[in-house]
Amino acid sequence: MSFRAGRYTEYTRYIAACRPCDRDKTNAHSYKHQSVAHATSYALDQQKDSGSRSTPYDKNSQKQKEITCALTHHIAKDMAPVNVVEKTGFRKLINTLDPRYNLPGRKYFAEKALPELYIKVREELASQLVNVTHFSTTAEHDHTGGIIAQGLQDALMSWNLNEARQVCITTDNGANIVKAVSLNHWTRLQCFGHRLHLAIERSIKDPRIDRAVAVCKKVVSSFSFSWKRRRDLATAQQELNLPAHQLISESPTRWGSREKMIERVLEQEQAISQVLAADKKTRHLVLTWQDLEVLESVHKALKPLLEFTDALSGESYVTVSYVKPVLHLFQSSLLARQENDTPLTQSIKASILDYLREKYSDPSTNDLLDMAGLVDPRFKITYCTEKKVEAIKSRAITEMEAMLYETDQGS
Repeated sequence: MSFRAGRYTEYTRYIAACRPCDRDKTNAHSYKHQSVAHATSYALDQQKDSGSRSTPYDKNSQKQKEITCALTHHIAKDMAPVNVVEKTGFRKLINTLDPRYNLPGRKYFAEKALPELYIKVREELASQLVNVTHFSTTAEHDHTGGIIAQGLQDALMSWNLNEARQVCITTDNGANIVKAVSLNHWTRLQCFGHRLHLAIERSIKDPRIDRAVAVCKKVVSSFSFSWKRRRDLATAQQELNLPAHQLISESPTRWGSREKMIERVLEQEQAISQVLAADKKTRHLVLTWQDLEVLESVHKALKPLLEFTDALSGESYVTVSYVKPVLHLFQSSLLARQENDTPLTQSIKASILDYLREKYSDPSTNDLLDMAGLVDPRFKITYCTEKKVEAIKSRAITEMEAMLYETDQGS
């Protein structure tokens, strides 16, 4: 007699009935009871349970396909290396989660699963683009302008996109991509995050800043490579009631990391000086009052801008309508001259503003930004110059009428 299916009928949270004995047993004793009173049947049942858990899924089973599909999605979505499926730790993880699953090898995912997923997703996306009336693109290529120009046109053709419907293309400031866009006679919108980065890099080209930042980097390095100094820094932070924060290293390609490094050094300056001054090998790294004044001037100018680089470089939401409001905010508030600004802070602010004004003064770029603001209910014509309001409204009406006409013709 098998006790596997329907062996127990639970009629309360704690009571189960053993059918062969026709007696009630608490859950705490039910397994002990069957293993003793019905040892032979219990052992057979355990063998069956163990066998069902170790039997691999059929390669065409629904469960096998579902797990393989999920793993393929993981590799593609998270940009994981294909050979992850051959890593010992990963295979152990999969086996622990489901011992019956037969994990395919790297070749299967590389030559079958991933290409099939690509075709499926591409077809789904292509079907969504069939009725697109307006679109924008972005590009970053390492080639000559002429070849990039042709490659961009080929890309649109491969998706059956009409370049006449392209509103603009967003790029960095590379000479090759700028030339490619010019050759195609497309409207180019400069990446705001890249422009802001260049504006800031240009504004802090000053020997005083170079020296102070160089000392900052040496200070951070002196703690990064010495666990004893990090220990002493933690002690000093406690003594001085400072936050228990680690120092931050600079990434050369991101101005924001430099600002964060400066901010953290200024926050921890007392603790840093205490640790460095206690060791004759590092006393020369103690920041002078001149260095601190320079760092504070830089920090005051750049700190308010830190959040805008990432916010206006988003990929999952529209940001073009933010550009003019943000430029206005920079000019009227964040980069506006203040009475307590040092001459260096004022110079940095002015340099950033001048650069951004120059780069966003192009008429075609301005028209694009005005149109984007008009159709955004948060801004409308707030940041459009008065003399351009009627022209922008008229253009919007004309484009909407054209879209309605095309819709009527299509139906």
